[in-house]
Amino acid sequence: MNIPFVKLRENAHEPIYATKGAAAADLRAAIPEEIELQPGQRMIVPTGLAIALPEGFVALLFARSGLAAKHGIALANSVGVIDSDYRGEIGVALINLGSAPYRIQPGERICQMMVLPISQACFAAVSALPESERGEGGFGSTGKQ
Repeated sequence: MNIPFVKLRENAHEPIYATKGAAAADLRAAIPEEIELQPGQRMIVPTGLAIALPEGFVALLFARSGLAAKHGIALANSVGVIDSDYRGEIGVALINLGSAPYRIQPGERICQMMVLPISQACFAAVSALPESERGEGGFGSTGKQ
């Protein structure tokens, strides 16, 4: 599948799959100079890219495991969602969950983008839901003890 993209900033990098078997493409920080993310701080880091997803697809942004495990850098909203009709710049909402400041370098890989097919559900209001084995059991209700 081809995903058209434009570079909105001179220092933007195209999305790249790191390996042949990679499920998600790396996105990089399109910043002119290093920026520091303090512990507990959130910041939207620009990628300098805009994409045109086909209808019926979504791009999901995920944290890079190395940044999360080594430095506590994660996506502030856990998973970013890029809808097929969005044509603006992809910004990555990062948060520093670590205990030390983290310096984001120009061109650094800051997240991963996965493109997946989606379907929109038709929601129907009813007076009662059908029974299920689980019923109304909530958090932790399916764990074995």
